[in-house]
Formats: sequence, structure tokens, C-alpha cells
Amino acid sequence: MLASKFGAILQTLNEQKVDFIVVGGVSAVLQGAPVTTFDLDVVHSRERGNVGRLLIALDSLDAHYRSRPALRLRPDASHLSSPGQQLLMTCYGPLDLLGSIGESHDYEDLLKDTTEVVTGQSTRVRVLTLERLIDIKLETHDEKDLAMLPVLRRTLEQRTRE
Repeated sequence: MLASKFGAILQTLNEQKVDFIVVGGVSAVLQGAPVTTFDLDVVHSRERGNVGRLLIALDSLDAHYRSRPALRLRPDASHLSSPGQQLLMTCYGPLDLLGSIGESHDYEDLLKDTTEVVTGQSTRVRVLTLERLIDIKLETHDEKDLAMLPVLRRTLEQRTRE
């Protein structure tokens, strides 16, 4: 699933040299957690040049907002420069672009808590560490996020032992 569905999105973002961090379920999967996810969540740098590169990538992914698919509305630079979330559908599946996560943690704040992972297509991506992912899921108090915590903690324990 990751190789075909999300891997193509990650590869496109990398080809455009977009600065981003994979967070959420895909981040956990890439670090060995046995979880299922239906969308790709990334926190992107809101720096002007990066937003421009991101817009080019989104255009090539035919990205549009999921909320009103018939209108095929597309994000613009002002949307991507905000700390909010942009819930998009691409030609490869759902992509959630996040200006920040948790209690206002943006790209620059999270960067120190990332690790580089190679996906199935030999694409190198930055992912949020399991430790920080757990901390942020605790901040949100979201029922779905809290339900994932035991799996993330077990995965972290196993990785630590190895």
C-alpha cells in the first residue's frame, strides 16, 4: 500500500524539493508500527519558496480539496502559508497538508525530532520520530490518536531493544 499509494506522492514532493516531514500513520508505518492509515499527513515548511515548490508538486498530483470534490478547488499560496490543515485528494489518494500539528508545532519546531527513512522507491523522507509522535498524540486528546498510543509505544520499545 505505501509503495504504490503514498510513495508516489512522497516521490513527487521530493522531486520538487519540497521541505516536509511525514507525520501521523505513515510516519509510524515507516518506522515499523503495525497500523493502518488511509491518508498521508505531512507538515510542510511555510517558507515562501517552499510553498511555491509545493504548489508545483500539488499541480502535478492534480490535488484538490476533498470537502467539495465536484468543484475541484485547489489550494493557493495563502492557504499553504497558514498554520491550518489542507485536506486534499490527489491522483494517488488523500494528502493532508498541515501547517502545524499538536499545540502549534510547525516544520521548524519539529525538524530536530525527525529521522530520515528510505521508502520502497528509494525515496528519502524525513519522518517524525516515534517519541515525538507519541508526545503530540497525547497533546491532541483525540480519541483516535489515543487509541493508537499502545501500538506506538510497543513499536518504540521493540526498536529500542534492537
